[in-house]
Amino acid sequence: MNRTDAKKIAETITNEELNEMFENAKANITDWTKVSVVNNGMSKGSAWNILASDFDIETNYHNLAKVNMVREFGEFLPNYLKPVKETKTKNINVVHQEPRFK
Repeated sequence: MNRTDAKKIAETITNEELNEMFENAKANITDWTKVSVVNNGMSKGSAWNILASDFDIETNYHNLAKVNMVREFGEFLPNYLKPVKETKTKNINVVHQEPRFK
């Protein structure tokens, strides 16, 4: 997930929704050795240990921490929280001419 979308989501997300995201990630991530989105110098497993292993629903987390949590594991957010990507349709009038061979 990109940083801009993560910032918008982090402003309104609740700890219960973050916990649901972490539970989905725990159940669905198969390769914990993939490179982290937040920090290219560590794996997704290392990011999990820093961001999610000691997650407590009762704790009030700093917004930057929430942004990093959503950036790293945002693909596992509940569908109603995921940003909707608009598909751009272009109406292009293409000019075509048959090729002339000499």
